[in-house]
Amino acid sequence: MALRIATWNVNSLRARLDKVTWWLERARPDVLLMQETKLTDADAPADVFGAAGYELVHHGEGRWNGVAIASRVGATDVLSNFGEPLRPPRTPDVADDEPLAEARMVSAICGGVRVVSVYAPNGRVVDSPFYHAKLAWYERLARWLREAVQPADPLVIGGDFNVAPEDADVWDPAACHGGTHVSEPERRALRKLCEWGLVDSYRLHCKEAGRYTWWDYRAGNFHKNFGMRIDHLLVSRPVAMRAVGCEIDREARKGKPVPSDHAPLVLDLDQPGTPFDAGWASADSRVAARRAR
Repeated sequence: MALRIATWNVNSLRARLDKVTWWLERARPDVLLMQETKLTDADAPADVFGAAGYELVHHGEGRWNGVAIASRVGATDVLSNFGEPLRPPRTPDVADDEPLAEARMVSAICGGVRVVSVYAPNGRVVDSPFYHAKLAWYERLARWLREAVQPADPLVIGGDFNVAPEDADVWDPAACHGGTHVSEPERRALRKLCEWGLVDSYRLHCKEAGRYTWWDYRAGNFHKNFGMRIDHLLVSRPVAMRAVGCEIDREARKGKPVPSDHAPLVLDLDQPGTPFDAGWASADSRVAARRAR
């Protein structure tokens, strides 16, 4: 069964709903994993997705975090927060410090593949309590992999991992070196998932540096291509063997109303999905000229 699976940190589903429905029509994914929905489950727009032909699975808490799966190939065996209830927050007015009290993981079987939408904590500052909470959340994800699934299972873990795996995944390794998202403990936590049996599907098909999924809104960073590749689709080897293409849709980071600061990442299994121009070829020369100024 051919599948197109995508992931996108939408940075508020309510604020980006028109952009998301536009993109569903543009790219026609079979499954879209979303992060930072910033909605309660009761407020999730299941009716809008239903009108577009998608079933919506949502795990949210309100003003922060929130993860979701939109599927037009079914969604069964739904699991949230690693199969455990969210812990009562001790610091409800602070985000990112209690990841197991925050809506950061939801999973379902869609089209015969176990898909998992994840939103890793940001970490904020290296060696801060938020940073250690991030590493603890990664340990919990690694434990769930060991206990709940097998490397031979058809599995896709997609989302905003808030880690750039290599120096080629950031615009300036010197500027980022030692900072959050690029520190060695964070990268080691991500590598641990791959050592279990997952593959970075984007790097199967695109080896170029300078291809990012996130750009800060400030200082024209998007137009200068000062970004990071921190959104990933990590797949088990049975899924990797079916992968025929993977692309970041740069065009979805443009336009009005203000888009998310992340771009969608798209993976095709068995055969290419609906074609779209991701905008990289037309942007390369303009970006080079801006950075030279």
